[in-house]
Amino acid sequence: MTFSENLRLLRKAHGLKQQELADQLGISLRAYQYYERNEREPQLSVLVRIADYFGISLDELAGRENSAPGKKEAIR
Repeated sequence: MTFSENLRLLRKAHGLKQQELADQLGISLRAYQYYERNEREPQLSVLVRIADYFGISLDELAGRENSAPGKKEAIR
């Protein structure tokens, strides 16, 4: 699932209108609509606000799987 699809599903699951969520995040409606239509990507600070608002990790928000195939060991 893409970020924009996930964002739309989260918003709808919480019964929010686009304007309501944009207001909660402190961004314009137009900016929010760009994100939901996958026309622009939000800055990291906005991504963090979205994840915090919904109580999820940035990985979950981005639609990343926890166990990615071919995952490399962390560099130490």
